[in-house]
Amino acid sequence: MKGYLPIIILIASLSSLSAQTIKGKIFDPVTNDYLSGATVTITGKISITTSTDQSGEFRFNDAPSGRFILRINLIGYQSYHKELESKGQDMVLEIPLQNSVNQLPEIQIVSASRRPSSSQTLPYALSVLNQPSQSANIPRSTPEALNIVPGVFVQKTNHGGGSPFIRGLTGNQTLILIDGIRMNNSTFRYGPNQYLNTIDPSSVLKIEVLKGSGSVQYGSDALGGVIQVFTKEQSFSKESQFSGALSARYGSGNMEKSGSGEFGFSSPKFNITGILSLKNFGDLVGGDTTGRQSPSGYTEGDTHLKAKWKLSESTELTIANQFVQQNSVDVYHKISLENFMINEMGLQTRNLSYLKLKIENSSPLFEQLNIIVSLNATQEERNTQKNASVILSREMDKVWTSNLSSELFSILTKNWTANSGVEFYQDRIRSKRINMNGKDGSMQKLRGLYPDNSSYINASAFTIHHLRLGSFNIEAGGRYNWVKTSLKDNDIGEINVSPQAFVLNAAVNYTHKRHNFYSSLNSGYRAPNIDDVGSLGIVDFRYELPSYGLKPEKGYNSEVGYKFMNERWNLGGAVYYNRLKNLITRVRTGQEIGGYKVYRKENTEKAIIKGIEAFIAGNINKKVFFESFVSFNHGVNLTKSEPMRRMPPFNGYTSFRYDLNKFYLKGEMLWADDQQRLAAGDRDDNRIPIGGTPGWQAFNMYCGYNFNLIQLRLSLNNLLNSDYRTHGSGINSVGRSIFLNMQYNF
Repeated sequence: MKGYLPIIILIASLSSLSAQTIKGKIFDPVTNDYLSGATVTITGKISITTSTDQSGEFRFNDAPSGRFILRINLIGYQSYHKELESKGQDMVLEIPLQNSVNQLPEIQIVSASRRPSSSQTLPYALSVLNQPSQSANIPRSTPEALNIVPGVFVQKTNHGGGSPFIRGLTGNQTLILIDGIRMNNSTFRYGPNQYLNTIDPSSVLKIEVLKGSGSVQYGSDALGGVIQVFTKEQSFSKESQFSGALSARYGSGNMEKSGSGEFGFSSPKFNITGILSLKNFGDLVGGDTTGRQSPSGYTEGDTHLKAKWKLSESTELTIANQFVQQNSVDVYHKISLENFMINEMGLQTRNLSYLKLKIENSSPLFEQLNIIVSLNATQEERNTQKNASVILSREMDKVWTSNLSSELFSILTKNWTANSGVEFYQDRIRSKRINMNGKDGSMQKLRGLYPDNSSYINASAFTIHHLRLGSFNIEAGGRYNWVKTSLKDNDIGEINVSPQAFVLNAAVNYTHKRHNFYSSLNSGYRAPNIDDVGSLGIVDFRYELPSYGLKPEKGYNSEVGYKFMNERWNLGGAVYYNRLKNLITRVRTGQEIGGYKVYRKENTEKAIIKGIEAFIAGNINKKVFFESFVSFNHGVNLTKSEPMRRMPPFNGYTSFRYDLNKFYLKGEMLWADDQQRLAAGDRDDNRIPIGGTPGWQAFNMYCGYNFNLIQLRLSLNNLLNSDYRTHGSGINSVGRSIFLNMQYNF
C-alpha cells in the first residue's frame, strides 16, 4: 500500500488542476442567517456529498461537468433540489432554504466521523438532542435532558449529580466532549460521577450521543460510547444584527428559582454569544411516601462566552470560555444512611478556555486544517463530618488540563476522504486534605485522595477514512495512544506508569432507497488514570488503596442495525455485543479502616454486555408528533459468574406532542422494569434496595404558548406522584410538581 500512496496523491493532485469548482452559500431568507450543517449533494456522472460550514458555505473542488442535480437537506428546512448544468467553468451559488415545520429532514452528525455527515448513512447507532433548554421538556440539568435519548439511562447519586449510562457503562468508561475537547480528565472515577452536571443546559446548542464506538475517533474512555456537547454560537449573517433573551424559572415546593440572560451579535465577519445563568435549587421533593429529601439543594452560577472571527475567506478563529461554580452540593444518601452530619461538595468549579483555528485550502489533500489549544481548570472540594465527631475533613483536588490538537481533512479522490490528526493532553494535579478540630481549633494536614503534584500525559495519533462506493458508505480508522502517569507518593516514592494501546474500527452502511442497513466492528480502550492508580481514602461506601502496574481496559463491540427515514417517519434499531477484558475492578483486601471495607483496583475481570435498542418518531398528522424507544442491556461478569454492576434495567419512553399555531401540549411516559440481577457490589451498595430496584412509571405533561416575543412554558411532573428512583441512584426522583418557565426574546 505504501508503494501506491505517492501515485494516488499524484493522480488526485493532477485531477484538481483541470477540475472546476462549484461553491455557494445557503441562508435563511427570513432571518438572513447563513446556515451551517446542511448536507449538499451533487448527482450526475458521479455523486459527491459535502456539508456547509459555520459560514453557510459549501465547496466542491472536483465537480463533474454537464448536467447534474443539486440536493440540499437541513433539519428544520424544506429539502431543496434543482437541475443545473456546468460547462467546465467555476460556479458560485447563493441558495435560500425555506423553513419547514412538519418535514423530517436528515440530521447532521459530527461525532461519529469527526465531520458533518448524514445520520442515516453513518454505520453507527447515534442520537441527537437539539437545544435542550428550548425543548418542551424544559430539563433542569444537562444529565436530565438525556432522559429522552434512546439508549441512555441516567443515574443520580445526588441532586447535583447525573451520570449517563451508555450501553451499561458510565463514569470513566464513557467519554464526554465539549466542542470537540475532552472533558474527561485523569481523576474521573469508575462508576457514576457528577461532571456532566457542570454543563449549563442553557448554553447547549445540541448533544450528540455515539453508542458503541468512539475510541478511534476520540481516544481513551469511550468503551460505552461518546457524549459530545456543542455549545451555542451565532452564525455569520449578511447584515449586522443583535439578539437576546431573558428567562426565569420557578419550581413548586421551592425546588428551583433560576434565571438566565443571553445576548448575541452577528455580522458578515464577526459574531459573539454570551450567556449568564444563576440558579438556586432547593431540596428535592420526592413522591407520595418520600417527601422532602433534605439536605439536597445547592446553588450554581454559569457563564458562557464565544466569539468567532472570519479572518479571511479561508480562515476562521474561535475564542471561547465556559465557567461554572456549584456551592454546597449535598450527598443526600450519605447523610440519611451513613451517620454523616456533613457530606457535601463544598465547592465545585470548571473553567474551560479554548482557541480554535480553522483554515481551508483549495488543495484536496489539505482541504481543511483545524488547530485547538485549550486549558480546562477544575476544582472539587469535599467536606465530611460524622455525627458526634468534632473533626471536619476537607479534601480538595485541583486539575489543570492543557491541550494541543490538530486535525487535517483531506479529499483523496472523489469518493474517498480522510481525517487525520494528533492530540496531546496533560493533567497537573494538586490534592490535599485537612482535618479541622472544632473543639480546640487545631488542624492536621494529610495526604489527599491523590498524590500531590502528580501528572498525567495522554498523547495519540489517529486517521479515519470515509469511502463511498455506490450504495455503500464505509468508515474505517485507527488510533495509537500513549499515556504516562507520574506519581510522587511520600510513602513509596516516585512511580511512573506508561501503558499504550492501538485500536481499530470498521463499519459499512448499505442504502436502498430510504432503507439503511449497517454493521460495525469497534475496538475500544480505557487507559488507567490517576484515580485508578493513586486513590487513597474513602470513595462512596469503601476505602481505596493505590494500585500500580494496571493495564488498559479493552472492549470489542460488534453490532448490526437498521434505519429508515422519509418525510414523516424516522425509525431504527440495533443489536450489539460488547466483549470486555482487563477490566479494572475493586478487589477486597480483607481489611477494614474506620468501619469501611478496604479495596484495591486490579485488572481481574472479563465481561460481556449485549443488548437491543429500537426507536420510532414521526408525524401522525400535521399537528401530532409521536416518539418512542426501548432499550435492553444484559451484562455478565464472566470472571465472577455474576451480573455486571449497576446494569440498567429494561427501560423506555413514549410521548405525543400536539402543535397548534403558537400553542403546544405534550404528554410523556418514562418507565423502567425491575432490576433484580445484582452483583455482589450492588448488594453492598446502600443506594440499591435489598432485592433490587423496583420498576416504575412516570407520567409528565408539558404545555407552552408564544406571545410574540414572550414564551410561557409549564411542566407538570410525575402526575401520579409515584415514589421511585432510577437504578443505582442515591436520591429518589421528583414527585408531583409544577415548574414554570418564562422567556422574553429580543
